[in-house]
Amino acid sequence: MKVTSILRPCLRPRLGNCRCYIPYPQYQTRKMRLPYIADPPPTATPEEAEIVQRIQTRRHPRPLQPLDLTLLHSPPVADGWNSFLGAVRTKTTIPQDLREIAISRVAVVNRAWYEWAHHAPLAEQGGVSKEGMNAIKTEQPLVLGETQKHAELTDKQWAVTCYTDEMTRNVQVRDETFAKMREIFSDKEMVEITATVACYNCVSRFLVALDVGERNGTGPDAAH
Repeated sequence: MKVTSILRPCLRPRLGNCRCYIPYPQYQTRKMRLPYIADPPPTATPEEAEIVQRIQTRRHPRPLQPLDLTLLHSPPVADGWNSFLGAVRTKTTIPQDLREIAISRVAVVNRAWYEWAHHAPLAEQGGVSKEGMNAIKTEQPLVLGETQKHAELTDKQWAVTCYTDEMTRNVQVRDETFAKMREIFSDKEMVEITATVACYNCVSRFLVALDVGERNGTGPDAAH
């Protein structure tokens, strides 16, 4: 495959007209399928202004992200999304390493590399080693109790990785997998882990269908 360095806009909003050279396969050069909303987003009613404020508050101190600037084509959808994602990301009891492993594994299975680029570093910040993230990054199916556990991952980390893989690929989860998860996690943890996997399957499918962040086809190690 011939790879060239091409000039394309930096994808970080609110950083001006930054342009940078990024190695990118020619045949994968593309733009997001819808235009991003302007930042700051225009609003037509006080209700829409309140929605934008809520999203900005959740993102603070970061700027609005490409995902936000896509969802805000429909403020009511963006508002509901913000509330649901905020609860899953900030109000559950599962620790950061397990939450970000689940999100990162969804990204791998669905090839949502924009999602991977945001959440793999958060998994490492939560204590997952680079070697452990390499195990999570494999695109091969992972089956709890059948695929050999990677030495760099704890039993809980491996169980969440495999549970996420099975939920995302098959929707239905084998009784054997569920029984092993119940040996490790409480009912509340099972609900929160399952909700996280389901939630980020929704996110990844939205990202990939519209190519939000323009990462489709680049793989987990591409520059961003």
